[in-house]
Amino acid sequence: MRWDDIRVFLAVARRESLSAAGRALRLDPATVGRRVQRLEEALGARLFVKSPQGYALSEAGQGFLAHAGAVEQAVTGALEETRGDPDLLTGSIRIGAPDGCATFLLPQVTAAICDANPGLEVQIVALPRVFNLSKREADMAIGVSRPTAGRLTVQKLTDYQLHLVGARSYLDAHPPIRRRADLEGHRLVGYIPDMIYDTELDYLAETGAERVALASNSVTVQLNWVRQGAGLAVVHDFAMAGQGDLCKVLPGEIALTRSFYLIRHADDRRVERLNRFADQLAAGLRAEVARRERLT
Repeated sequence: MRWDDIRVFLAVARRESLSAAGRALRLDPATVGRRVQRLEEALGARLFVKSPQGYALSEAGQGFLAHAGAVEQAVTGALEETRGDPDLLTGSIRIGAPDGCATFLLPQVTAAICDANPGLEVQIVALPRVFNLSKREADMAIGVSRPTAGRLTVQKLTDYQLHLVGARSYLDAHPPIRRRADLEGHRLVGYIPDMIYDTELDYLAETGAERVALASNSVTVQLNWVRQGAGLAVVHDFAMAGQGDLCKVLPGEIALTRSFYLIRHADDRRVERLNRFADQLAAGLRAEVARRERLT
């Protein structure tokens, strides 16, 4: 049995497709298929069941998955111990994050970590959804609530603040807003209701409104609507830093507090490289949120 074949098995198990696994490994799908077949022959068991939806793990494949993951961690740890300066992080780490965090916070934080660790590569996947760490869509993810299922470890990173915000041009051109009832008739910007993937992102009740006129699943799109004077939206304070044309509306009445959580697969607690990166990421994110909120 070869480590390379186990690596291919893990890629197919996580992506449920020969072609997707091949793209990740930079192998053609036929080679991926041959590697899987070779591993199945070595184990004397069929590891996948092919269907129109892709490659699903068989019962034997499910049983082998945990062992293969342990082998992967052992190999990764051994490589880290033998490469260069043991105090420096190396290799590639992928982080999944909601787009607000990924746009306004993670670039600065991860750039600083990479500056201190020249051999490190960081990938940020900015998608408005929950990431499946069991399928290794990412090495770790940042979420806005604690997951309730799965073999995961969860660490609270920091609280952050949000307020109702409008561009000065919008506020100057529309009736004044002195109390919550004055919001009636104003155009609101927010999430597409049926695409809110976490209840912590459902801000509509905080404004007392029943609907939004302009909606997107991206907070960046929402913020750009507000900057264009298109309406009012609940916006992260950290996203307002440097946006001098934006003003808080009813800050004493509409003020939200939410939290970021670092979510990791439970098995990764034994991977020292990921532990050290997670510590640096947590410290950097807390500092960046505090820095940007002081600017608003």
